[in-house]
Amino acid sequence: MYHYLKNLTPTQQIGALFIIVFGLLLLASVIAFVLSIRDHGDDERAEQWRTELKSVDGIIRTSWLMVFVFWIGWVTGDWVSLTLFGLVSFFALREFLTLSPTRRGDHRSLVLAFFVVLPLQYWLVGSEHFDMFAVFIPVYVFLALPLTSALSNDPVRFLERNAKLQWGIMVCIYGMSHVPALLMLDFPGYDNKNAFLVFFLVMVVQVCTVVQHLASRKWQHAPVAPAISQSFNWRSWWTGILTASVFGALLAGITPWVPGTAFAFSFIACLAGSMGHFVMKALKRDRGIPSWGTQGRSVTGAGGLLDRVDALCFAAPVFFHSAKWYFGI
Repeated sequence: MYHYLKNLTPTQQIGALFIIVFGLLLLASVIAFVLSIRDHGDDERAEQWRTELKSVDGIIRTSWLMVFVFWIGWVTGDWVSLTLFGLVSFFALREFLTLSPTRRGDHRSLVLAFFVVLPLQYWLVGSEHFDMFAVFIPVYVFLALPLTSALSNDPVRFLERNAKLQWGIMVCIYGMSHVPALLMLDFPGYDNKNAFLVFFLVMVVQVCTVVQHLASRKWQHAPVAPAISQSFNWRSWWTGILTASVFGALLAGITPWVPGTAFAFSFIACLAGSMGHFVMKALKRDRGIPSWGTQGRSVTGAGGLLDRVDALCFAAPVFFHSAKWYFGI
């Protein structure tokens, strides 16, 4: 498969991926639909089954969204992709902060986050100022936000409020902005194919999430941290990471790497993404909510978006800087 994909032109590669990925997603959607219309009764086990189907359906819908974003980015160019991922960051941050109480003194900082920090971060990506892009939020923004908040003359829970906003910006804007940043890197011998690397990252992280979810339901082992997650156990975690890494190795033909290197980068991305997803579960428990959206619908109108992209937000920066370091660019 590696040599077959490598020998295809970019147009042929996108055609092959379209057939394979969209075909698999269509098959998964049909199976989920058929299972959802079956009568499972009204007992507790049937209710649990319906809940699981809703969760799987949410993952499938997110996969459709991510593949659609990749397709749009391929067809329309880098700046449209930046805009799309910028909107994802906007709605994810909106969702995060809506479920985290704020005070009047935070309004200036919120305006700064949504209408100054977010567009500036994506502009730095689009203009390929990678050095400033990497430190803009964790250095300059993290110093400016507390100052803005202090000028509002509201010291009540000052540290907690600022830490919450900084964490939301770090995950939803900084983390997500590294996905389209892959489009801007100049990899040796990989001209006009960067969209495939975005596709590669999204797919391996998504496969890891799906496999880990299914494995945790199949193998009911004792959870590692039951107060945070009843489904996170080491066996399902390793199963998800290794399965997605092997899947990444099979996709090496669309990357600038050989299968062994593609496996290693998939492993890195899945490790960071799965741990990030676990951390976000801890944040949800702290807020006293089971998910960022309620039964597939978010109180913010974003449809529980953050539940679906949190792993990607953690995986993207690690993947981006690892690839940048590997090629010395």
